Amino acid sequence: MKKSDAFFFLLFLSQIICAQKKVIKKVQTNATYVEISTVGLDDFVLENSNSEFLEIYLSAENPSKQHIVYSVSEATAKIEFQIPAMSTEEPVFRKFITKRLQRASAIIKIPKNKAVIIFGEQINVSAKSYGGPLDIYIEKGLIKLDTIQKRTKVKFYEGSVFATLKARNVDVTSTRGTIAVNKEIQQENFYKKTKNTSQNLTIRTTKGNIFLTTLKPQ
Repeated sequence: MKKSDAFFFLLFLSQIICAQKKVIKKVQTNATYVEISTVGLDDFVLENSNSEFLEIYLSAENPSKQHIVYSVSEATAKIEFQIPAMSTEEPVFRKFITKRLQRASAIIKIPKNKAVIIFGEQINVSAKSYGGPLDIYIEKGLIKLDTIQKRTKVKFYEGSVFATLKARNVDVTSTRGTIAVNKEIQQENFYKKTKNTSQNLTIRTTKGNIFLTTLKPQ
């Protein structure tokens, strides 16, 4: 790669980042469950809503409300994203631009009493101590759960997951990955502790790494 090519590529990449725009959608729903498809996104953040509204923040090159698809079926609200791919005819750019630069990121704030299910392919997921039941099913990525509040279940093929536990009610398995609890590597491919608490954490992965931190009771 010549210096001139590298310069123009970095300039183009900078323009892509600066071109990110945001669209916001707010809805009020009585649905008990929220299903979220993260297909089309690179990064996704789940937060607790301080209101009764479900809030969706989409950042992309040219976002629009049409890119956020929201529907309700019986007790379930469904959210998905339809992000058009970015294309270029310049060979030097085509060589270096990956799908991750063609897509978008989203933040969804949900009232903590609702159960959330997240589906995805290759995606980075951050759940900022979400206050309701949570299920995450992805193929590959980085998953940050912060402090577990309610029943949480994670299933993924490859990547890493980080979680902090208030109480030890844990059942995790990694067939070919690493499991560490309080920075101590476990010799088995599973780690299980049982305690009578609603703060349940279940993780299943084939090649993923699991990093857990336990908080001491106050």
